[in-house]
Amino acid sequence: MEVLNPRVRFAWAVGAFVTAGIVGLLAAVVSRFTLGPGVTVGLAVAVGALALGLVFVVLRYRSWKFEVREDDLYLERGVLTRVNTVVPFVRVQHVDTQRGPVERTLGLASVVVYTAGSRGADVSIPGLTPERADDLQEQLRRLAIESERETDAV
Repeated sequence: MEVLNPRVRFAWAVGAFVTAGIVGLLAAVVSRFTLGPGVTVGLAVAVGALALGLVFVVLRYRSWKFEVREDDLYLERGVLTRVNTVVPFVRVQHVDTQRGPVERTLGLASVVVYTAGSRGADVSIPGLTPERADDLQEQLRRLAIESERETDAV
């Protein structure tokens, strides 16, 4: 099973910092109007939220694995709820690569696999180098085309 690039932890940590800042700011505003002046409540809440967020980042990274198998793409992920996803190549509609601003700064990319179906019709694999993302996109595209040909022949 393939794991994500370790730099993805930094991208997820940025999200944890932003979330902790917002939660801390909201706690400071609420405490200002309910408990009186003082920023200590907001700061304590922000530090606690940041600590939880960073622990979650580590656990999330450890739980993320994927594998391109003979007939499908298999993903394992999840901290509190473990999710095992199997995407048969015959269901793949198209495959994209994405690079947001944080990912570009860290030299990372994501691959998004869009599938036929109504529930959760896309699967994203974050934390790949741009080269690996391009290779994976091409590999999945090729395997989807091959599986479509095999299905049509039946």
